[in-house]
Amino acid sequence: MDENGHGKGWLPNSLKPSKTAKSSPSDGSPDETSSLLPKRDDGSETTESRDQGEIYDLEDGGRSKSKLILDEFLLLLKGSIPVILAYALQNSLQTVSVLVVGRASPEDLATAAFSYMFAMSTGWLIALGGTTALDTLCSSSFTGSKNPHDLGIILQRAFIILGLFYIPVAILWFCSEPVFKLLGQEAQLSRDAARFLSVLAPGGLGYIYFEAMKKYLQAQGNSPDPDCASTHADGSKQS
Repeated sequence: MDENGHGKGWLPNSLKPSKTAKSSPSDGSPDETSSLLPKRDDGSETTESRDQGEIYDLEDGGRSKSKLILDEFLLLLKGSIPVILAYALQNSLQTVSVLVVGRASPEDLATAAFSYMFAMSTGWLIALGGTTALDTLCSSSFTGSKNPHDLGIILQRAFIILGLFYIPVAILWFCSEPVFKLLGQEAQLSRDAARFLSVLAPGGLGYIYFEAMKKYLQAQGNSPDPDCASTHADGSKQS
C-alpha cells in the first residue's frame, strides 16, 4: 500500500507520472483542448494569430455584386471547359463505336456493349484506379519536393507499373472467348466479343498512359493539356 492508500502499482518508478505534473500546461503551449483557430474577439489580429496562420479578406475592388458573380462565373467556366473537353474526348471512342455499330444490327450492338462493359471492369479500372494514387503523389511532390525531377520520376514509374499490370489483362482479352462461354454466354456473342476486345487491346495501354498524363498535368495546375493527351490516347485506340 502506498501513502494514499492505493495498492502498489506494477509500473516502475521511472514510468509513473510525477506528483508535481499538472493536467494542463502552464506555459501556454497548446494541448489537446486548445482551439485550432485563433480567437479574434476585438477584430484585431494578434501576434499569436499571425504566427498560427493568415486571414485574407475578400477584395472586390469596388465592383457591384452582379459584376462579382459574373466574374466568378467566367472564371469557373474558363477552368471547367478544358476538363469537360477532356472527359468528352475520353468517352468519345465508346460513344462513337456504339453509335456506328448500333446502325449495323442489334447483335453487333450487343457485342459492342458487352465488350465495353468487360473492358471497363478489367482494363479501364487499372487506368482509373491505378492513376488515382498519382493525385496524392504528384500533388505532394509538386508542392513539397525540392527536386523538380521527382514528379517526372513518379510519372515514369506509373507508366512502367501500370503497363505491367495491363499485360495479364491484355492476355485475358485475347483469350476471352472461352471465358465468356464459361460464363454462360452464347457462342456467337463470345466469339464476336473476343474479336472486338483483341482489336481494342492495344488502345488500353494508351488509355492508361492518358490517365497518368492527365493526373501529372493536373497536379501542376495545367488543365488545357489533357485535351491534347486525350486526343493522342483516342487516336492510339482507334489505330
